[in-house]
Amino acid sequence: MKSAVTAGSLRPGRKASSLLAEFKAFALKGNVIDLAIAVVIGTAFAKIVDSLVKHIIMPLVSLVFPAEQGYLGWKLVIGAKEVPYGLFIGEVVNFLIIALALYIFMVKFLGFVMKTKKEEPTAPLPPTKEEQLLGEIRDLLKQQRA
Repeated sequence: MKSAVTAGSLRPGRKASSLLAEFKAFALKGNVIDLAIAVVIGTAFAKIVDSLVKHIIMPLVSLVFPAEQGYLGWKLVIGAKEVPYGLFIGEVVNFLIIALALYIFMVKFLGFVMKTKKEEPTAPLPPTKEEQLLGEIRDLLKQQRA
């Protein structure tokens, strides 16, 4: 029984360098770097919004609907089980703020930018060779009629 693997077919150094070269080409593409930057900025933004919700907005909401532990204490008790709906409401508010920020940025701001780019007047294109020839023929015909 012969082995399918021969001595020359396995070259770990060559395969590793090829894999490394392919990964380098992939990782250094502009889109991948842009995506990585967007993920880092998005994560940082989510932490800021999370802090805003937990430390400012929900404590203010807790003033309207007081509980012993603020909104964290809002629970529905069913038998021996507790359903912490206050935490859920906090996460919903968190989501809504992020969704609103994305909407404002993506739809309104980028829409405004795109509209301004469309409204910029562009210089008319110079006539093509064919259009120039047609114009000359028209002018010659006008001269012949006159």
